[in-house]
Amino acid sequence: MSADPGQFVLTLLQAVAMGLLTGMVYGLMALGLSVIFGVMRVVNFAHGEMMVVGMYLAWLAFDRLGLDPLVSLPAVAAALFVFGYVLQRTVINPFIGLPEHMQFMLLLAVAILLVNACLAIFGPDTHGVQVDYMFDSFNVGPLVLDAVRVYAALVALLIAGLLWLFFTRTRSGKAIRAAADNHVGALVVGLDVKRLYALTFGVGAACVGAAGALMLLIVQVHPFLAIDYTLLAFVIVIVGGLGSMSGALAGGLLIGVSEAVAGVLLQPSLKSVFSFGLLILVLLLRPQGLLARRS
Repeated sequence: MSADPGQFVLTLLQAVAMGLLTGMVYGLMALGLSVIFGVMRVVNFAHGEMMVVGMYLAWLAFDRLGLDPLVSLPAVAAALFVFGYVLQRTVINPFIGLPEHMQFMLLLAVAILLVNACLAIFGPDTHGVQVDYMFDSFNVGPLVLDAVRVYAALVALLIAGLLWLFFTRTRSGKAIRAAADNHVGALVVGLDVKRLYALTFGVGAACVGAAGALMLLIVQVHPFLAIDYTLLAFVIVIVGGLGSMSGALAGGLLIGVSEAVAGVLLQPSLKSVFSFGLLILVLLLRPQGLLARRS
């Protein structure tokens, strides 16, 4: 910690700004988990694994085709959408309505398969990208913001806005919300709930795939990142409110800031202390989450 109070405050503000930018990508990652649970009441325990798959797809596009992850992001999201849609229709759908422990074991098996597939194909080594603007930055007053984090945060915010428009303005989005609010009523009026569930899982997978492409700009990828991101996504959605889209974004920002501040006050290796401390505090004071929807 710096002996100069002014310098310490500036360092802390710098950490908060960087945490907010990273937290926006975290929020996009958690949006996928929150959307899936909010509609299907299924907890995706393979969420971090899907994000790692998205990171690897973005890395392949960069390594083989020279595509910036921001450019390959739509293709990565589309690939994860197809994967999520097919996975839900063929594997997960028969488990809808079964006891939670059976859903847990199913998705845990999917997670293990995905991690081992990544390990077999890409090996245990880390892979990253070096884009032209990797070392560029923007000056905002006394703060210096990394260009890659700024671009990643802006794209994550754009995708979150498009997702909101999808659920509030499109026919399919409104049908999904109707099925989430009243499953029996949706069946009565003739909605194809199974297709809507598959569409929802595909949208959630696309969100986490897009977040993976963005996260590749910030960190290097290896197969064992998956469990970290699964835990992180759970912390975010529980803090923000499971099933709440706005809560997922707010939770991502809070966790991003908490990790960044922990790196200043403690050390980067202890950043999870702040995150899980915040989780415990929220569970004690507001167990439903900060922005959970009213019943």
